[in-house]
Amino acid sequence: MAKVISFQVPKSQKEFVRYQEDSGKHFYNKLHQHPQLQLTVILEGKGQFLSGDYVGRFQPGDVFFLGENAPHVFRSDPEYFEEEVDLNSEGKTIFFDFAALDRAIGGLDELSSLQKFRDYAGLCFQVTERTRKEIIEIVERFGTSAGLKRFQLAIQLLGLLDEAKEDLRKLNQVGLLQGLSEKDGSRMNQVMQYLLDRRFQKVSLEETAAVANLSKEAFCRYFKLRTRKTFTQYLLQLRINEAQKLLQETDLGISGIAYQVGFDNLSYFNRGFKNITGITPKEWRKINS
Repeated sequence: MAKVISFQVPKSQKEFVRYQEDSGKHFYNKLHQHPQLQLTVILEGKGQFLSGDYVGRFQPGDVFFLGENAPHVFRSDPEYFEEEVDLNSEGKTIFFDFAALDRAIGGLDELSSLQKFRDYAGLCFQVTERTRKEIIEIVERFGTSAGLKRFQLAIQLLGLLDEAKEDLRKLNQVGLLQGLSEKDGSRMNQVMQYLLDRRFQKVSLEETAAVANLSKEAFCRYFKLRTRKTFTQYLLQLRINEAQKLLQETDLGISGIAYQVGFDNLSYFNRGFKNITGITPKEWRKINS
C-alpha cells in the first residue's frame, strides 16, 4: 500500500518515463509526494489543487508540472464523491525519473540543460498559453507510443518546459512540505482533509489542533511553518476558491454564494474576496462568465 506522503510510482528501475491514465469518479485524494517529476493534463473533473502554500482550483484543460518530492493533492469537489451523481474525473500524467536517466546516459553534454529540472524540487507550476496547447497535443500521442518513440516524446515535453519562460507560472514556495517524514506527512494530510471536508462549516482552531494532536499554540506554529499561511488565511482561501466556482458555474446571487461557502457576513466575504483576487466578486463574475 502506498504511504500517505511518500508515494512510489509503479515502474521499472530502468524506466525514465512513465505514462499513466486516471479515470474514475474522483482523483486520488491523499496528500502525497514522489521522487519523479510529474506533468499532468486534466481532461475531466474539477476541484481543489493543493501544494505547499498554494491553494487553488483545477478544471479541464489545465496542465500542471511538479518537481521532485512536491507534496500535492488534486482533491475533487464534493459532488464527485456522491454515489448518485454521474460525474467523471480523467487525467493523463507523465512521470520523469531523472535518477534512472542519470544512471543510463546522464553524463551526455546534450542532456546537460535538463539538469535545471532538478532545481525544481518541491515546486509546482501551472503551464499556460501556447506551451499548454503544445503539451496537450504531445501528451495525447503518449498512449499509442512505446520505446524510443515514447522517449523522444518525453524529451520534446521537457524541451517545451525548458523554453516555456512566462508560460510556466510558479504556484508555490519551495521547501514548505518537501521532505516531511511519513508521520508528519500523515498529520498534514489529516489536517488538510479535515479542513476540506468542513470548509463551509464553522471550524474552530481548537478542533483543528485536536485533529493534529497538538495544543492550539503549537498547531499555529506548525501550520504556519508548513503553509506560510495562518489557519484563518488558509480556510479563507479554500472558501474563496469555492465561491469562484459558484460565481462561474451558477446564477446564485453574491450574498447566497457567500452564505453557501461559510460566510455569515457579506462585507467580510467581499473584503476577503478582494484581498485574495484583487477584484470584487461582481467584477470576477463578469470577467469569468
